[in-house]
Amino acid sequence: MTDTRRVDAHEKVTGTAAYGTDRVPDGVVHAALAPARIGRGRVSDVDTSAAEAVPGVLLVVTRFDAGELRGPGFIMGGGFAFQSLQPLLDDRIAYRGQPIALVVAETPVAATEAASLVTAGYEPEPVAVHLGADGATTLVQEEAIPLPFLADIKVGDADAGVDASPVRIDRTYEHAAQHAVPMELNGAVVEWRDGTLVVHEGTQNAAAVRHGLAQQLGLDAAHIEVRSPYVGGGFGQKNSLQPHLAPLALVSRRLGRPVKLVLTRAQTFHNGSFRPATRHRVRLGADASGKILAAVHEVDQQTSRHDLFPAMHTEVTSRLYGFEAFRGRHRLVRTDVQTPGYVRAPFESSAMFAFESAVDELAHATGQDPVALRLANDTMTDPVSGRPFSTRFLAECLRRGADRFGWADRDPEPGSMRAGDGSLLGWGVAVGTYPGHVAPAVAHLTAGADGRVAVAVDGHEMGQGIRSAIALLVADDLGIAVRDVEVRVGDTRVAPQHLTAGSWGTATALPAVHAGLRELRKHLNTADTGPVDVAAAVGRAGHPVEVEVATVGAGQGPEVVDQSKAGHLAIAGPVYPEFSTFSWVAHFVEVRVEPTTCRIRVPRVVSVVDCGRVASPVTAASQVRGGVLWGVGGALREESLADPRFGGFLNATLEEYPVVVNADAPRVDVDFVDRPDLLFNPVGVKGLGEVAMVGVAAAVANAVHHATGRRHLRLPIRVDDVL
Repeated sequence: MTDTRRVDAHEKVTGTAAYGTDRVPDGVVHAALAPARIGRGRVSDVDTSAAEAVPGVLLVVTRFDAGELRGPGFIMGGGFAFQSLQPLLDDRIAYRGQPIALVVAETPVAATEAASLVTAGYEPEPVAVHLGADGATTLVQEEAIPLPFLADIKVGDADAGVDASPVRIDRTYEHAAQHAVPMELNGAVVEWRDGTLVVHEGTQNAAAVRHGLAQQLGLDAAHIEVRSPYVGGGFGQKNSLQPHLAPLALVSRRLGRPVKLVLTRAQTFHNGSFRPATRHRVRLGADASGKILAAVHEVDQQTSRHDLFPAMHTEVTSRLYGFEAFRGRHRLVRTDVQTPGYVRAPFESSAMFAFESAVDELAHATGQDPVALRLANDTMTDPVSGRPFSTRFLAECLRRGADRFGWADRDPEPGSMRAGDGSLLGWGVAVGTYPGHVAPAVAHLTAGADGRVAVAVDGHEMGQGIRSAIALLVADDLGIAVRDVEVRVGDTRVAPQHLTAGSWGTATALPAVHAGLRELRKHLNTADTGPVDVAAAVGRAGHPVEVEVATVGAGQGPEVVDQSKAGHLAIAGPVYPEFSTFSWVAHFVEVRVEPTTCRIRVPRVVSVVDCGRVASPVTAASQVRGGVLWGVGGALREESLADPRFGGFLNATLEEYPVVVNADAPRVDVDFVDRPDLLFNPVGVKGLGEVAMVGVAAAVANAVHHATGRRHLRLPIRVDDVL
């Protein structure tokens, strides 16, 4: 490896990295939203007179004409946005916090004050915000969305297999709704330049923003530019077009000035996607040795009334072990919320909490060591597709993690171990997996006379270090310094910018850059491998050398490149023509439970990951530590509390939505198997950012059971639950 430093570290720590709403164009004005105060119903009238009287207010809009603003379409239904509903088009209120007015003023203070003075009359309707609420309606997913990739997974007769097994586990687990709460709030700066709409926004999907706005505003996408060099915290919440963007573009055009909007934290809670509440019933059938013979995993997942957000929990639980029979089932529960969405490991984290808790209970019921039971149920073949896994080093993750953690010293009896301060000591383990997806990508490489190489490629920098991974790949391949590689991502002027999410960003961008390097070497007239004197080669050519390549995933045809360029999802995997691809992880967690207050602390974690080749060691280790911390928070802290009376979320601030802070952070020992998966792609990389979180909450819950002897079936685990 040429260099392991993060290439954008200096910009990030000095504050020179410019995020979307850091832009301050000349003449910029500021916008603010006025939210609905009911959870469902109609707006009968809106009074803007007090808002319009605030000094500096330029415009107050309560309704856009259908001729100037169209719907964006739901991203999972062939559209571009996180939800199909576009506020400010009619009088319907679908969820509390939905915008009923947009205020524009000379200063953010004036805009905020004016927005707070907008009042409205309402015709409220009954609200249902919980899975079991009166008025919530339940649909069977495979019937409501009859698409093959969303069909229930069925292998063998799992129900009969469970019923006939000598050892049976049957448990129902609940996972609360959660929000991503990125430090960087949702927002944007939009401006018109010579007939071109320029959007500065922290987005994971510049292509969807570009083409979605073209659809909403009736524009040619060629006249829209989206610039997102740094996303900041995305975590899935910024994976598509946001509902404030098209209205901002319209008021910017009306005023002839750039407009900036930054949502408040509470507005981000109510106008951004979130991890939906879920309920999981897990049934396991096994023999006396703990060999799992059959498994059933049934899930109820919250969605909105205006969109069906598809559930895919069993895609991972069905691949964990060598099942002879497995049945999954998803049901969608319509509630009065904005459309839920993708929050880091959106299905996998909650699914693994349920399933790996049940597996831990099976180990206890059969008297087996939890690590040994998992090793005994390992498989190298995908139980669902029947194809081999491209790579699967889960057993090595377990063995290496157990050794690093000191698992051999664990007393298996719950409640038997004590820490030096008298706390109840618990050691828990859980494994996790995440599907290996890939998308088409376009890479443009330019070699200059100064010996530098510029790379423009599909991808978004949202903290995962994609710039570093690309720069290290180019530097290693050509034998040049990392500082001589310039990387441009997140900009529709240089590449289509397909969605970066689902841990496919690196596995998508790096193969495209790798193919571009092969082509660049040809045009430089150099050998296929080995160091290259770039400046000398360009000098011989007499001009800068530019190449552009497009790559697709295994089994994808060239048509998906056009699909990606049009702003639509074009994802392959995890099942490919010859193999299935997943990333794997094993987490070992120590908890300490204070015996009087029952306060739970997590002092240390060991996590070992199989993510193929590690493309950027520094950022990879950082990704795992961040994922582990979030998993601990999800297990012990985080819950979005919905208001059953008036709708919306009650704890929509960082003061009331507790996340892990420095005082909670354990020591996280990270290790990688670091074996390239060359079946998956020629670079050998698999996804890492999301698998890092999968299984952490289960390992924490299993450790709490080991410490206290009490099994917890709902997250988060609070002090009062332990008491």
